Order: sequence, then C-alpha cells, then structure tokens
Amino acid sequence: MDDGISLIALSALLILSIFFSACETAYSSLNRIRLKHMAKSSKRAEMALTLHEDFNRLLSTLLVGNNIANLSAAAICTVLFVRRFGDIGATISTIVLTIVVVVFADVTPKVLAKESPERVAQFCAPFLRMFMILLSPVNLFFVYWKKFLSLIFKSNENEKIITEEELLSLVEEAEQEGVIDNEDKELLRNALDFYDQQARDILTPRMDVTGISKTASTDEITEKFLTSGLSRLPMYEESLDRIVGVLHMRDFFSYTTGREGFVSIESIITPPVYVAPQTNISDLFKLLQKEKSHMAVVSDEYGGTEGIVTMEDILEELVGEIWDESDKIVEKFVPLENGAHQVLCTASMDDLYDYLQIPNPADESGAVSGWIVDMLGKIPVEGDTFTYENLTVTVHKTQDRRVLECIVKQNQPELLSAPQ
Repeated sequence: MDDGISLIALSALLILSIFFSACETAYSSLNRIRLKHMAKSSKRAEMALTLHEDFNRLLSTLLVGNNIANLSAAAICTVLFVRRFGDIGATISTIVLTIVVVVFADVTPKVLAKESPERVAQFCAPFLRMFMILLSPVNLFFVYWKKFLSLIFKSNENEKIITEEELLSLVEEAEQEGVIDNEDKELLRNALDFYDQQARDILTPRMDVTGISKTASTDEITEKFLTSGLSRLPMYEESLDRIVGVLHMRDFFSYTTGREGFVSIESIITPPVYVAPQTNISDLFKLLQKEKSHMAVVSDEYGGTEGIVTMEDILEELVGEIWDESDKIVEKFVPLENGAHQVLCTASMDDLYDYLQIPNPADESGAVSGWIVDMLGKIPVEGDTFTYENLTVTVHKTQDRRVLECIVKQNQPELLSAPQ
C-alpha cells in the first residue's frame, strides 16, 4: 500500500476512534429526561433518544467500532514505521500511536463530550445509526452472548430498583442544574417523606386539644368557637379520653339560629374517626376521604386520647404551613444575639436541625419538648440547662409542667492552642 494512502487511512481510523469515544461518553452520561424534552421539537434528539433506548446494542456498536478503528490504526502505523525505521519501527510505532490515541482519540473527546452530552448525542445520532446497521451481525452475536452470560451470572433484580436515597440525590442534582426550583425540590422531598410519616408524628397532643363538653350550653359552645377560632371542635363526655363526635361551627350556628331552634347536640355532631398512633398518614388521608371527615382521633395504648390529626395537618406535610385568617403567625425559630435561637418546643427535631443547618447526630425525631424531657430526665422548669453535642439548651418558658420555649445556642468548637 502506498504511504500516502496509508496515511489517509490512518487519519480516517483515528477520526473514527475519536467519534466512537465521544459517542460512548455522551450516551452514557446524557440526561434522559432533558433529551426526552428536546425530542419534542428536534428530529435528531428524537433519533438520539431512540438509539439510547436500545443501549445494549448501542454500546456493543461503540465498543466494537472503537476497537476495530484502534487495532487497524495500530497495524497500519506499524507498517509505516517499520518501512521507515526498520525493526525498531514497531517500538516507535507503539509509543507514538499510544500517545496519540490516549490524548487525542480517547481522553480529549470524552472530556469534551462530558461537557455537553445531549448536544454531542444529537450530532452523532445519524452516523451512529448507520454504524449500528453495518455492525448488525456483530451486535446480534453480542445480544446472544449477553443472554448466555446472564444465565451463568444471574443478576440481583433488587439492585436495579432505585432507592429513596438515590431519588433524593436526583432531586438535589435537578435543583442544582436549574431543572427545578427550590420550592419544587421541597415539594418533591415532602412527597417522598410523606409515606414515612405516622399519625403520632403530626398529631396535636391531648394537652393542646381544644374540645367542648357534651353537656355544655349553647352559650358556652358559641363562646368556645369565637375564642378558639376553630371551625371544628371535638365533643367529649367527662374528659377528652371519651370523644363522642366532632361539632362543626357551620352546623352549630345553622341549627341554633334556625326557625325551629336548636333540638339536640347529638343530631348535628359527626361520629369520630379513631386511628392508632402508628397509622401511616397516607393511609389516614385515604381513610378521612372515605369517611368524608376532616378530623381523626389518635388513641393511645390504653384506649384514651393521645391527640387529634386534621386533614390540614396532613396536607401541611406536603405543602408546608397553611395559614388562614384566624391563625396567629408564630415563628418556631427566632434568631437572637451571640449565636442563640429562641425555639418553640412544639417544633420537630428534624426542623430544628434543618434550621441550624447541621446534621442530626442521633437521628432524633419527635418534638423538641420531648427531647428536652428525655435529656433532663425530669419535668423541666424554667432555667434548666443541658449540653448536647455542640448545643447548649436552656428552658425559657414552661406552663403546667410543660416546656413551651427554650433557648438553643450553638457553641463554636474550641481551638487548640498552638504548642509553645
């Protein structure tokens, strides 16, 4: 073969090697969701997406094509250098071609393709489809070879299932790349956490429940509705441990102001929905929908009332706080001076650590008030203080043996003094 023709063939083979290397990186690292969006308005993107869907055949084409190009280039380069330098030409050819292939035909195209994989994949799609047709017999062999290997080395199907941690990482990556904004990210995270939450995690504790006795007069009920600002009140016999129904403000005032007057309280209350503390809130949401109720009573292990959960409490786990005209805006966390923070003890431990922007060292859950009681080992009183990790916690306000507010201060790690 003439040296000129050999050089042209060598150059063409190196170009093919560059092409296959770039395609391999582009199709391996492209964002399928972004490419699917591009395919709506671009024929090349649609073609690239079709090729990516048959990734096994695509990969075998790229690997076989790249190896054919590199091996053929090595053979032609060796012939050229042996003609020029004799026996030592084979060694020189190996050194030169290795440097050229690694730097220009492997690393460089892969680095460039990694920067914009979707664009490279679209550009290469028509040429790559042609090579897939030309190498169809080889691809068919590798398809059967893969099936044969699958029989010998059985893969674990569970490993192919995406985990929640991986899905959260994808959400974080999508937000960093600008695909979604911060609000969308929080909504997706809340949706993922939604199925892990239980009724006990979001209930209003029994001590904070505003209810009305079944024997209360209409004036007392009216006063309770007006002062509490609530639209529904649990009605009980003797105590909140015996809730007999839920009274809606609309029904109450409709009956008491009607022409026929108020008949009996039993005729307007709706039966309560009882659930266990460990009930998943997604199941609770479906139950409330089925029962056409907006409130559920959470029973403790002794049959008493541990607290109540409303439809609004469940929805807030998805969309965040929901405020209406009667709600008083109360900040759970208020920054103070010297790195201290005033914390409302009804806040959850997860919210506290998120607010402080530090990892939860012990994977604490539940309310801050319960955490303080556990750490102190007694009923908190104002002024009680304890240290946990790098946090100093001081009880700021209590009421009826309950801690309402605390002051949390983040301590800076002590600097080690330099040796004299």
